Amino acid sequence: MANSDTFINIENLIKSHDDRLRLLTQELKTQTGMLSDILDNNQEYKNAAAEAQKMTKLKTLAKQKVLKLPESTTLVEKIKDYQAQIKELKIALSDYLAQYVTLSGSTHIEASDGTLKTIVYTAKLVNKKD
Repeated sequence: MANSDTFINIENLIKSHDDRLRLLTQELKTQTGMLSDILDNNQEYKNAAAEAQKMTKLKTLAKQKVLKLPESTTLVEKIKDYQAQIKELKIALSDYLAQYVTLSGSTHIEASDGTLKTIVYTAKLVNKKD
């Protein structure tokens, strides 16, 4: 009985927090839109934004030129390769950690350097895809 009450309480907390999160997100969008309208109607801001946009274009062009240099191209490829390897390792590590928790029943593991680490998970709600 206590477990079913706890389950119902947790389910209600999840639903209320999800509803509050949705409402706050919508309110944030409304407030952000209002601020954006104020900025768009301010001439001083519009002038500064136009200047900043010009400088951003110049910066982008300069960056593109530098990235076309052979040494830059090589570094960009190495960076992409490292990012892909890191992503793959994180996915595999997550799977191994889940297996470790299931097999050992523990959420702690000693790293190769001797430090004790805690295995944590982050959960979130996403809309169900049909």
